[in-house]
Amino acid sequence: MTEADYDLDDAYQIKGPEDARRVYGEWAENYDQSFGAAWGYIAPREIAAIRKAEVPATAEILDIGAGTGLVAESLRGLTVDALDITPEMLEIARGKGLYRKLMVGDLTKTLEIPDASYDAVISCGTFTHGHVGPECFPELLRISRPGAVFACGTIGPVLDGVGFGSALARLVAHGRITPIAWRDIPIYEGADHPHKDDRGLVMVFRKL
Repeated sequence: MTEADYDLDDAYQIKGPEDARRVYGEWAENYDQSFGAAWGYIAPREIAAIRKAEVPATAEILDIGAGTGLVAESLRGLTVDALDITPEMLEIARGKGLYRKLMVGDLTKTLEIPDASYDAVISCGTFTHGHVGPECFPELLRISRPGAVFACGTIGPVLDGVGFGSALARLVAHGRITPIAWRDIPIYEGADHPHKDDRGLVMVFRKL
């Protein structure tokens, strides 16, 4: 299978970190064109806009599941680091000059990032079918500063089916994060494909 053969439905079939590394590694070279542009993928722009409204321009931001940098394209001029499991995707992002630092890392494991390193965590396309679930929140809270803003996108079936609701509720109940403010966003624009009317949900909260 070549890069051009992949699409969203293939991504939804991913089963865990190693599968994600393989698929996105093979897809990296054509991802921006075959998916980002061809599918009218605007969710990165929408999530970036939410972050801009919540965090000062001086914030240090971590883009998790950064991929080729589609979120960071709407955050130019800000201090953003990239974390992704796929080196090939990060190499595409490197060429865009969007990030202060690029890091290869697996969100399901301990990250090689010091405690309290970031004022904000942002993600688009990471919390989806077969990718990463809520098990990564404790580690993300460890590397974020008190008051850090999280703006992380997901979709309804994943939110309902992978345990995000109960995991987030427990973090609220235990006083680790503020109550969640949910934002409903379009994922695609000007598109004509089977997923063109899909909507995203963005979880927005702060670390306490």
